[in-house]
Amino acid sequence: MGFELPKDMSELTYFTRRTLGDKGKVMTWVPKESCTKCKKGLVAKPKDAKTGRPKIRSTEYVCDSCGEEYPKEEYEESLTAYVIFTCPHCGKSGEVKAPFKRKSIAGVKTLRVPCPFCGGNIDITKKMAEPKKKKVKVPIELDED
Repeated sequence: MGFELPKDMSELTYFTRRTLGDKGKVMTWVPKESCTKCKKGLVAKPKDAKTGRPKIRSTEYVCDSCGEEYPKEEYEESLTAYVIFTCPHCGKSGEVKAPFKRKSIAGVKTLRVPCPFCGGNIDITKKMAEPKKKKVKVPIELDED
């Protein structure tokens, strides 16, 4: 199979490289899509006029050549994530393509990719957040005298 690694970060909407547990590793990237209207430019977040940097909290994506706007949720659901991994469960390495849809798992936005070898879940959390732990309720014993 062999995914072609990105040459430049300007081609990407998302990129991360992380370790998962003791033996797991993951590298994930999501390339920018081309504009559906003009078919020339890449769709990205709009840039700030003063600094030239992307507006991180923007709610839409904009084509860099024709200016066509796309809503954030609609555009992000159409993207494809490329994942190269070493499974933390079985230790095997592989590559997989998955839709870039984050789900809330244990209170953290997570891209969940199943391992094709063992079926275990490979979770790629947003901004390296730790999943919330469930609170354990301790039963209260009443002394009856």
